Amino acid sequence: MAVTAYSTLSNSGAPLPMPVPREQECPFGPAPEVASLRTDLPVARVVGPTGVEAWLVTRYADVREVLGDPERFSNRSGQTPHILADPPPDAPVTEGAFSRMDGADHLRFRRILGPELSSVKRIERLRPTVQRLVDERLDALGDSAPPIDLYHQFAVPLTSTIIADLLGVPAAEHALFQNAGAALFNASAPERKAAAYKALFDYLRPLVQQRRLEPGDDVLSNLIARGDRSDQPFTDTELVMAAAGLLIAGFDTTASMISYGVLALLHHPDQLTALREDPALVPGAVEELVRFLGVGVGIMRQATRDTEIAGQRIPAGDFVVAAIQSANHDPDQFPQAHLLDVTREPTRHIGFGHGPHQCVGQQLARLELKVVLDTLPRRIPSLRLAVPFAEIEFKTDTVVTGPTALPVTWDEVL
Repeated sequence: MAVTAYSTLSNSGAPLPMPVPREQECPFGPAPEVASLRTDLPVARVVGPTGVEAWLVTRYADVREVLGDPERFSNRSGQTPHILADPPPDAPVTEGAFSRMDGADHLRFRRILGPELSSVKRIERLRPTVQRLVDERLDALGDSAPPIDLYHQFAVPLTSTIIADLLGVPAAEHALFQNAGAALFNASAPERKAAAYKALFDYLRPLVQQRRLEPGDDVLSNLIARGDRSDQPFTDTELVMAAAGLLIAGFDTTASMISYGVLALLHHPDQLTALREDPALVPGAVEELVRFLGVGVGIMRQATRDTEIAGQRIPAGDFVVAAIQSANHDPDQFPQAHLLDVTREPTRHIGFGHGPHQCVGQQLARLELKVVLDTLPRRIPSLRLAVPFAEIEFKTDTVVTGPTALPVTWDEVL
């Protein structure tokens, strides 16, 4: 549908096709028609790729309102059924599926997970480990002959190893985590996804039981200990789901952001040069890249009662998609929002979500991105694309955006 067609439609007609990222046309922002929606139809009735009808909310202030009010907009439908058909939005909330819980049920998990993943002090203690792992991966690249695929040969092994180390998973089993993480966000291979879930849960259940008997200095052992000291200790199933949730939330999302972020910087060489010349810009650059690249279409909620958003009536039970990428490109909130600017003053971007369901692992993701953006330009100053930018392919049928591969080359790894 042409961009201009959106402005001529009203919410009284048939739902519009949900605009999904089209990176070949607009590589670092939402689909072009999103800007028209944000201006002319900020709460639009749409139908997603899976057939789910929803209200697409595109303005920054309205998206924050939806995400910040779980009383009106429940998370129980799941965040992705408008893009991924498995599980459907009416599937029951299973034991331990804390990401689909609201209120006290969700807070019970959040209070236990938070100190392990959200505490800046706790995360900073991980910096030497993350730095070591980044340097090891770059050393391995130095022993390779370029070109290489930075996504599969650097970002994926790095982030999966970090998550595995947090859970105390032996190095020999890291491949299982990589395979599971790669399958879980893929809409085009349901059989592979089911097999990945089974393999992951079959591995994690005995690991939880082992950690109960022989606790170590790892996140899983700490979750067991914290849970046992609470009013309602975690069951084995809840712990398995929590560990799987860490993998699902923290593996490919961060690996994709690393490769997508590096691609954006390579495409904007002035910004990469600024980082290389002034490493003090790195923390702000991380926030700017998360804002600039966003998280695809957005995340889904369900209205718990009759309500309104920006004057549009939303009946109870209707689904709402909070378009985070659109919100992060809203020029009313971010001047020159379409530009990547690593010197941009700190912003209130919502790339990690907003409200009680915002990403529980965002501090870990920030740490990984900071270390990579500080180390990569310094150790491989000649890093560049190995193919023309137009040949880069992007993921489809997934909620995790980014290049499917990132072929790069260099002159020397320092």
